[in-house]
Amino acid sequence: MKPILGILLGDATGIGPEIIAKISADEKIHHHCRPLLIGDARVLKRGMKHARVHFPFSILNEIDDIHKIDWKGPIPLLDLKNLDPYSIRMGELSAESGHATGEQFERALELFNKGLIHGFSFAPYNKAALEQGGHDIYKLFARNLKIRCPFGELNVLNNLWVSRVTSHIPLKEVSNRLTIKNVFGAIQLLNETMILAGNEKPRIAVASLNPHAGDEELFGKEETEFIQPAVKLAKKEGINVEGPFPADTIFLNAFKGFFDGVTTMYHDQGQIALKLMNFEAAVTVIGGVSCTITTPAHGTAFDIAGKGIAKPDAMRKAIEIASAITRRKKEQRRFISKYF
Repeated sequence: MKPILGILLGDATGIGPEIIAKISADEKIHHHCRPLLIGDARVLKRGMKHARVHFPFSILNEIDDIHKIDWKGPIPLLDLKNLDPYSIRMGELSAESGHATGEQFERALELFNKGLIHGFSFAPYNKAALEQGGHDIYKLFARNLKIRCPFGELNVLNNLWVSRVTSHIPLKEVSNRLTIKNVFGAIQLLNETMILAGNEKPRIAVASLNPHAGDEELFGKEETEFIQPAVKLAKKEGINVEGPFPADTIFLNAFKGFFDGVTTMYHDQGQIALKLMNFEAAVTVIGGVSCTITTPAHGTAFDIAGKGIAKPDAMRKAIEIASAITRRKKEQRRFISKYF
């Protein structure tokens, strides 16, 4: 049976509601999952207006109403009734919208922990708005989910997956954060998540930190001290991995199809390559958590919000990936409730 996925509308001042409206108006969403929209019905209606689409949807007012869903009928929306979209301005940071977005996450996590959904995909949120609205997404995850090590974000473009050893830290701190354990963990997380997504034996390449992979320690020792030992350890664990390769050429071969995944050392090492190839289609997957969570890699796009021109490609792909992962997770068997 297809997984039940929560589909969060995202920040109401950005492109989230309109791309969710476009996807919901397309019957293809039902090919991958049983979708449950989460947000304010008024925000969804305005998203439909901006996207210039219309589709029927049924409203659920309480979590307990989920067992009444007719999955062959209109797409259901859990109406949070927490934001009048006409009280905010499109394309502008809003603490009010950030607070409402945080409540979408809270409700989705509650549904997951009650066994009523298998995971969720969320439309873009604005980090500053979320924080001004009193929420921290990773603290929400930490309080509500089982998080293991390794844990972190992975990015996907077409069939190429990318993990990173370090993420949102200053570049000058990257070298100090590299350890054999951390590099191995990023490789392991990438390998395990790709297997869950359907690639039984992913071919993984690992990027170097320094120019020319250190050039025999001429430009640095991180490759020989941390990266090479981590690759060797990963091979012993049965992972199909090679490297480290110079970062200025690794993605040339990856995009040619020689590798299925790349582990990078820091945020922009992979993000620049993916976003140059196709910024509008990349997906972020949260790895190392008990719940399947995906989102587009792009942001709220305040500059085009409300114009109806935002492309839903990345959001659609995020839903497809979440559906594939949830179908394969053995732990999801415990989510067969009396209602489904």
